[in-house]
Amino acid sequence: MREKDIRYLEKFYQKNKKGRLEALIQSGFLDEEKAAAFNDDLALAPEIADSMIENQLATYQLPFGLALNFLVDDVAYVVPMAVEEPSVLAAASSAAKLFAAHGGFQTAVTPRTMIGQVILTEIPDCQKAIAVLEDEEIEIIQTANQAHPSIVKRGGGADAIGVRHIEADVASGSPEFLILHLYIETLEAMGANIINTMMEAIIPLVEELSGGKALMGILSNYATECLATATCRIPADALAKGNWSGEEVRDRIILASQAATVDPYRAVTHNKGIMNGIDAVVLATGNDWRAIEAGAHAYAARSGQYRSLSKWTKGDNGDLVGELTLPLPIGTVGGSISFHPGAKMAHELMGHPDAETLESIIVSAGLAQNFSAMRALVTEGIQRGHMGLHSRSLAISAGAIGEEIAIVSEQLKQVKNMNLATAQEILEKHRNSRTL
Repeated sequence: MREKDIRYLEKFYQKNKKGRLEALIQSGFLDEEKAAAFNDDLALAPEIADSMIENQLATYQLPFGLALNFLVDDVAYVVPMAVEEPSVLAAASSAAKLFAAHGGFQTAVTPRTMIGQVILTEIPDCQKAIAVLEDEEIEIIQTANQAHPSIVKRGGGADAIGVRHIEADVASGSPEFLILHLYIETLEAMGANIINTMMEAIIPLVEELSGGKALMGILSNYATECLATATCRIPADALAKGNWSGEEVRDRIILASQAATVDPYRAVTHNKGIMNGIDAVVLATGNDWRAIEAGAHAYAARSGQYRSLSKWTKGDNGDLVGELTLPLPIGTVGGSISFHPGAKMAHELMGHPDAETLESIIVSAGLAQNFSAMRALVTEGIQRGHMGLHSRSLAISAGAIGEEIAIVSEQLKQVKNMNLATAQEILEKHRNSRTL
């Protein structure tokens, strides 16, 4: 990994594209040869795009940027994000800078075990079937691994099973199910194709052993055996903002965390803020953000009620302490990661982290995003910062180009009602003044 000197990243947001690339090269996050890829804006080649999906017509672009200042497990990172929503990168960078001064983010990642399922119906005797399946665990595992020997050669593969019995539900009309779980280590891959191949391979054996009929064999995106946790802490006096003391901000953030724990309506929006950071990195790195979203929200409801994914508490010494845990079945190989220019660049900028390290970076980005949103909400409100950045989007929507964007954006910030009509009016006046 290249040596990093983050001093070159100061006032990164004030630089133009060329200046930002030079800063990344000087700071050691990027070399000159790789930086040349930005000349083509990390564009996906038409022939590759056409081979990726059916009925392809064009490519759909999102802004690709960097959240700065991240210190994760004592290592400095710039964190690539692909996202259209204003304020996400600024908010994550601001929080990361604040926490970096107090130790940054510390993380823990469970062993990267994925889950595949065979769902069985019409089982003659479920208790007998469970006993037989458990007795034949080794044969089931061997059959699965024979279907994908390459992952076994690399040190991964299936290594355990579990069986769940779901009784018939008269109220919903749902029948009895027996569900076999196969636990698989997919190493650096997210492993969807590996898992699905294994699950379909064991169906005949599982049917024979259980006496039931297989409905399907497929991976589960609820990766409860692949969890990532980030924690952070900061002294209360570092939280002061405006007229709010640090202790007041700390206590209000804790109250907001408690509200998101007990009220699902608040929890959904709270977790959406977390996923602003998570999804942006997952998308930038070529991973399946839909799978991550589905698993995260299922994990938020694991108690039977949908709750906050994060928790903010008061430490024994008065510090604000944050913690976020969620399933993160991501990969660093496979899929579009190996050929999409944006995904390849994202991994390059982070120093090609392994899958566990990438999990740590992603969960830290989610916790940073969560902190910034909560701090804003319980002090000045979310709109002040958000609308400041939203003004640029309005300027672009109004038709502003080049230097006009900044001019219209700044004038929008001064008006009472910031909207598209006002942006168009400001732009028209500016253009008329230049023709006089």
